[in-house]
Amino acid sequence: MNFPIEVKKSKVAGKGAFALKAIPAKKKLGNMAGEIISYKEAQRRVKQQHAGELLMVEFDNDPVALDASINRNALSYINHSCDPNTYMRRAYRQVEFYSKRPIKKGEELTCDYGETHHDGKLPCKCGAKNCRGFI
Repeated sequence: MNFPIEVKKSKVAGKGAFALKAIPAKKKLGNMAGEIISYKEAQRRVKQQHAGELLMVEFDNDPVALDASINRNALSYINHSCDPNTYMRRAYRQVEFYSKRPIKKGEELTCDYGETHHDGKLPCKCGAKNCRGFI
């Protein structure tokens, strides 16, 4: 990772990733760790797991997914927000995180998950003024 990040209790959900020092806008934070698996295997795992226990990133137009449930790093603890301070970018079969705006020391890192395997049925707890209510 390019900036020091701490995993600790989050007001959003369980544990979260927090900046240990200020991070300028448009900086790469690092890559999410995980296991590359087939889309079919990803769907099987989603059906087996309970919501909140599985951390899966599916790639558009690619028959694979990244399962970050087991092989985790601090970036896999970035929680959802409807008004995020980071964004994800796919680089081949990697998920990279970048800062959208300047992030203060101690601030929780958040990302808009967009469409997820929850089909818009998971209540959102981000607390943002523009919260959509579900993810």
